[in-house]
Amino acid sequence: MSTLDPAGPVSELVAGLWWAMLIGAAVITAFVWVLLGLAWRGNASRAGGERLWIWGLGVGFTLSVLVVLVGYGIWVGERILTRDDGALRVQAQARKWQWEFTQPGPDGTAIVTRDVLYVPAGRPFDIEITSSDVIHSFWVPRLGGKMDAVPGRVNVARLQADVPEVLEGLCAEFCGIGHNVMRFSVVVYPEGAFPEPDLAGAEVTP
Repeated sequence: MSTLDPAGPVSELVAGLWWAMLIGAAVITAFVWVLLGLAWRGNASRAGGERLWIWGLGVGFTLSVLVVLVGYGIWVGERILTRDDGALRVQAQARKWQWEFTQPGPDGTAIVTRDVLYVPAGRPFDIEITSSDVIHSFWVPRLGGKMDAVPGRVNVARLQADVPEVLEGLCAEFCGIGHNVMRFSVVVYPEGAFPEPDLAGAEVTP
């Protein structure tokens, strides 16, 4: 369930942003330590003066790195927004302490499942997330898209899984004594090959 083991384009963007921010923070930290060491040795004033070290490098360099990181973060955010492009839509309704998913079945009829979500591989989908009691949070770490499930509100996240596999998800918002068992699975199946044998107990609605 590592966010650094992405299984889709959204999680790849999020993981890339995480690495970029880690590297940027490491560069700034290392540079500050270099400046501190030079200051203690008394070499800063002899190597360009305080104006260069404090304003040009200490402030200018740090702000430049932060501006690049913020810009990259905004770019990533724009890439993962939902859009009206005809993507598959599924619903997730949270309640203490389970998830109910509604998704198109193999013949187009709506299928309601508990704690198991079925989505096709390589195809983007929008998941409409809500709650029937308290605030929960939908999260599949390897797909990204952590989104709160709020009573009376529908939040939408754009996700996609690249290859057929089974992914694990969980509620990422403390919601009561059953929070630790509020988990679910995402079954990613090949396009056009809905795993009917796994539908035991599913409720088919017209």
